[in-house]
Amino acid sequence: MKVIKRDGQTVNFDRAKIINAISKANAEVDDEEKVTEEKIEQIVEDIEARKRKRILVEDIQDIIEHDLMEDGKYILAKTYIIYRYTRELVRKANTTDDSILSLIKNSNKDVMEENSNKNATVASTQRDLIAGEVSKDLTRRVLLPEKISKAHDEGAIHFHDADYFLQPIFNCCLINIGDMLDNGTVMNGKLIESPKSFQVACTVTTQIIASVASSQYGGQSVDMIHLGKYLRKSYEKYNKRFHEDFGDKLDEETIAAMVEERLYDELKSGVQTIQYQINTLMTTNGQSPFVTLFLHLDKDDEYIEENARIIMEILRQRLEGIKNEAGVYVTPAFPKLVYVLDECNCLKGGKYDYITELAVQCSAKRMYPDYISAKKMRENYEGNVFSPMGCRSFLSPWKDSEGNYKWEGRFNQGVVSLNLPQIGILTKGDEEAFWKLLDERLDLCYEALMCRHNALMGITSDVSPIHWQYGAIARLKKGEKIDKYLMGGYSSISLGYIGLYEVTKLIKGVSHTDPEGKEFAMKVMKRLRGACDQWKADTGIGFALYGTPAESLCYRFARIDKERFGTIEDVTDKGYYTNSYHVDVRERIDAFSKFRFEAEFQPISSGGCISYVEIPNMRHNIEAMQEVVRFIYDNIQYAEFNTKSDYCHVCGFDGEIKVNDDNEWECPQCGNKDHSKMNVTRRTCGYLGENFWNVGKTKEIKSRVLHL
Repeated sequence: MKVIKRDGQTVNFDRAKIINAISKANAEVDDEEKVTEEKIEQIVEDIEARKRKRILVEDIQDIIEHDLMEDGKYILAKTYIIYRYTRELVRKANTTDDSILSLIKNSNKDVMEENSNKNATVASTQRDLIAGEVSKDLTRRVLLPEKISKAHDEGAIHFHDADYFLQPIFNCCLINIGDMLDNGTVMNGKLIESPKSFQVACTVTTQIIASVASSQYGGQSVDMIHLGKYLRKSYEKYNKRFHEDFGDKLDEETIAAMVEERLYDELKSGVQTIQYQINTLMTTNGQSPFVTLFLHLDKDDEYIEENARIIMEILRQRLEGIKNEAGVYVTPAFPKLVYVLDECNCLKGGKYDYITELAVQCSAKRMYPDYISAKKMRENYEGNVFSPMGCRSFLSPWKDSEGNYKWEGRFNQGVVSLNLPQIGILTKGDEEAFWKLLDERLDLCYEALMCRHNALMGITSDVSPIHWQYGAIARLKKGEKIDKYLMGGYSSISLGYIGLYEVTKLIKGVSHTDPEGKEFAMKVMKRLRGACDQWKADTGIGFALYGTPAESLCYRFARIDKERFGTIEDVTDKGYYTNSYHVDVRERIDAFSKFRFEAEFQPISSGGCISYVEIPNMRHNIEAMQEVVRFIYDNIQYAEFNTKSDYCHVCGFDGEIKVNDDNEWECPQCGNKDHSKMNVTRRTCGYLGENFWNVGKTKEIKSRVLHL
């Protein structure tokens, strides 16, 4: 029998440890409360008689307490519980100490590999990570109800971002960049006035991004449509100056050419400022800002021509890439790009189709941009088109006192995610039991989400002036509470979910792409959405159903469940759960069918939804990608491409990357073995997850990689 410890480690069952623990409690009670050695032996045999392949250490302790009380030894049971609690405190203290020390020694792999924009070996970043470990410890032991902490540890739910829960900060937002640029802002006690040129507007934008990132833990989005007016200001400045200086010396055509040359230089430099600043800045969180640029052409925008040029230049520079330390052009992780397809640019003869053609080339080489269909989004959000937040979550429609829709200047309070497959495992295919346990788990999620909400209630604008006093979210007075922005649906708070495919397999025995499975999956989604809607009606808080894009959580839930319940075919045997409502990567399905199927789930998961497809050798399939983009516009709200071509980000090698004799991925051109700096083809089953990368660590992983 294997025992699963609290830290997830699996060890052999050791009866001596149980005998020792009961004996220590036995020694502390009066003689009449003691149990005999025979009784202790009987308790151990009771545990062994369960004949479970795996058992949680908490379950062992529960059996001991039950047997003692059943024998009438209540005081002894209480003494044992106290002993157990004391050991728990010691364990938690030691765990926190160990996790912090392992960070300093660069051996805490889970934390070090969690964020792509954090270099965990750098001292400044380690300060933030150390603070995060302390926050997680206090969150689990003090700030959260014990049942929430226990549910998180057991993988029933995931309480996201516990490393920041100690602080009164929120998840992600849509920066009100238009207001901050037009009306000025304040940073570090210094007034930043409205820019007079495009270059300055770009510089101020990056300063705002860095300041905002330092006072929240999630992503942020910036709508680039607000920069069009500043490009026109630069044009007007150069046009006026050159006419004044050369109007009586040069003809109009020559002056226009000079203006255009100078304007393009500023356009190029401004966009380069945004790209390089974001990739070189380090926030007080010890990371690059997690930022998304929203690229949208609005037919009613008076600066649409300027914004078309800005988007074109952003895509051109992203296609080129950024030089790494070796001088090789590579794909930067940030800013993420989200490109909107509308009537004017959906590759159906629109005026701005040429920009979309560049966007597709950029996707083929650099993985970005993602694509939003304005057509489908208007259907789902009352005729509106707006950016997802940096974490890919969406807000619900909200109107101000004058009846105008408002998107920018709003935010997400936080996320709690639900492990759907675990409910299916526990109910063993009993659908009636499944719905009952699902409702119980939803109640647990609600309580956890309210912990997040209540932690923000009552805080004042002083905790983050850039957000609350100087325009990123609001312009409150010093000392003014933020409570009104937490209520009435102004901000969202999100219920995430993992593993719709797996839970459908567990309850119905088929994939959710099967008609019978789809009917069940839709019922599950509607139950989740119904819970969010009911909570919102009951409280006035903006609960939202969020298709969680936290890929690492797919592995965490699967790992916990495999340790608890063993290997279950097509569920825990894969090493991952399928994200949200997505089709499992191993199913044979074409891009159009996948998007068409998943599009039906996106309106239900309106608090966050994205779908993706694999396109093999994307750089050689531009026409095929363009066809998919046209399909996206007509059929699905939010989608992206993933590449199937090998690529080394260190040297730019664009061939096949293979496993070497030491069972490590190695670039044949430069010898790079760092998996975070390469793309590797998803061979055979399409799986490219955490274990796929960690080659050579265990026999299981090693054999899998060799097979692939």
